[in-house]
Amino acid sequence: MKTITRMDLTDGAPSMWPPRHAVITGASSGVGRAMAIQLSARDVRLSLAGRDEGRLGEVAFACRGRGAKVDLIAVDVRDRAGMGKAMLEAHGRQPVDLLIANAGVSGGTDGDARAIIGINISGMLNTVEPLIEPMIARGEGQIAIMSSLAGFKSFPNAPLYCASKAAVRSYGEALDARLRARGVAVSVLCPGFMKTPLTDANDFPMPFMVSAEEGARRLLAGIRKRKSRIAFPWPVYATVRLLEFLPAGWSASILARSAGKRSYKE
Repeated sequence: MKTITRMDLTDGAPSMWPPRHAVITGASSGVGRAMAIQLSARDVRLSLAGRDEGRLGEVAFACRGRGAKVDLIAVDVRDRAGMGKAMLEAHGRQPVDLLIANAGVSGGTDGDARAIIGINISGMLNTVEPLIEPMIARGEGQIAIMSSLAGFKSFPNAPLYCASKAAVRSYGEALDARLRARGVAVSVLCPGFMKTPLTDANDFPMPFMVSAEEGARRLLAGIRKRKSRIAFPWPVYATVRLLEFLPAGWSASILARSAGKRSYKE
């Protein structure tokens, strides 16, 4: 696939698509797997990170079958030193055009707080921060950070998960405001329900759920346009934004009706 250089109409910064080198964490399943496969093409390099080496190898095989060159990163995102080393090594092999910090876990009211915060927040920081300065030095690059529509309003069935995704969203939006003028665009990914192993553990209604493949397609379409926030589906997005602005007592009463949630670790 030919690499196309164009000027993005929203900020005037150069955008390379498809990325010549993309790094994706949480690539062994779900939407991370789907994004890796959809980005795969000849002349594209992928550095894929995940904790399940067996599943990660299967993803790599599928990506190589589409012409991509694939490197595997077997490091826990909570390992700050290990991730810093891995990210800089990946950038050293070939400059990173697109970094997708996707690794995450979900958990209900009984979820492991240290795992949720450690992976969803610290793991994201361990992934993103090592590549900020190298991207600034090049004056180009894109960072995509996986938040969620749950990051706009905390739900009683998953308070830790919602809190972690709210932190991710806040960090990503502030980072975008700081870096975009320097050529590095940051997209905060705020999808609704997608059919993945995480949502398979949910025991409550999940309206407007899409497949991991469709979710990946929508997310990558937004990343390609260098959007600061990519949120869908719009009915759920509109609902959580409305809950944000309702009086606290009203929204608490509505949210109290939601069901429980089991935990799942990716």
